[in-house]
Amino acid sequence: MLRRHPLKDKLVKITNDLVRAYSDEKIAAQNIDPDIKLPSREITTSIVERLFAVFYPGYHGVQHLTQDSVVYHVGAILDDVADDLSEQVYLAFHFECRRNGGQCPECAARTKAAVEGFFTRLPEVRRLLVLDVQAAYDGDPAAPNLAEIVFAYPGLFAITVYRIAHELHVLDVPLLPRIMTEWAHSKTGIDIHPGARIGESFFIDHGTGVVIGETTEIGTCVKIYQGVTLGALSFPKDERGKIIRGAKRHPTICDGVVIYAGATILGGGTVIGQGAVIGGNTWVIQSVPPRTRVLNEVQPSRTGPAPS
Repeated sequence: MLRRHPLKDKLVKITNDLVRAYSDEKIAAQNIDPDIKLPSREITTSIVERLFAVFYPGYHGVQHLTQDSVVYHVGAILDDVADDLSEQVYLAFHFECRRNGGQCPECAARTKAAVEGFFTRLPEVRRLLVLDVQAAYDGDPAAPNLAEIVFAYPGLFAITVYRIAHELHVLDVPLLPRIMTEWAHSKTGIDIHPGARIGESFFIDHGTGVVIGETTEIGTCVKIYQGVTLGALSFPKDERGKIIRGAKRHPTICDGVVIYAGATILGGGTVIGQGAVIGGNTWVIQSVPPRTRVLNEVQPSRTGPAPS
């Protein structure tokens, strides 16, 4: 029953026009099928939030933990996460399988293998995150302590979500990794594709506007500032003009590189050599040798009367 408002008489036609378009459109921008249930954004992001309490106990989730209580606390969280993640991973595989016309004979087995593989990797993810926290502290003189980084830094938040999502991406789990990283993107302004490969001790300072593309490769001890784009210069296409997906399109950043604010580095063949420094607001579309400084310097203008 439509409520009384100025549009009441027109809403029936508008509703019918919209519903008719769902079946008439060649591009399916709807999912109207009782047999295909999508994963839940809310549960997926809740899984990430609970893993924050596992990776940073006492900082996220329950505080005032003791050495005796932390084992129970972490075990209980992981038990809940395993249950929810298993359901969401299955739904993701099932959606992809049915969408492609399959009957999902292997979805349950793929789910079991993926969830087990993901949980096996959690200690390594934790090790990487501890190094990321230390890199942030070592690279930011404004950080008074490690607690402030874990509590408040958007760069660490985005990196943590990325490292969780990346593990699922490597296991070929559809949908969930991108849901996770786009959630972090919406909260921090930092856009890291879960397919990127990022080494140890990674630090994003300030962070807003950072974009790291799918096929980016980043070495160890790399530091980048706000507004940096590691993007594609062009998209390779097949003989029919369709984009070739999965090709290397984004740059490789070697160990120890520093990239300052506003720099744009593009192209799958672009390699920034070890120890190089990329200055702010630079545009880089070709490889840079190791230990090179690429600067976009503005010379100071002359003041006072012009010479006679």
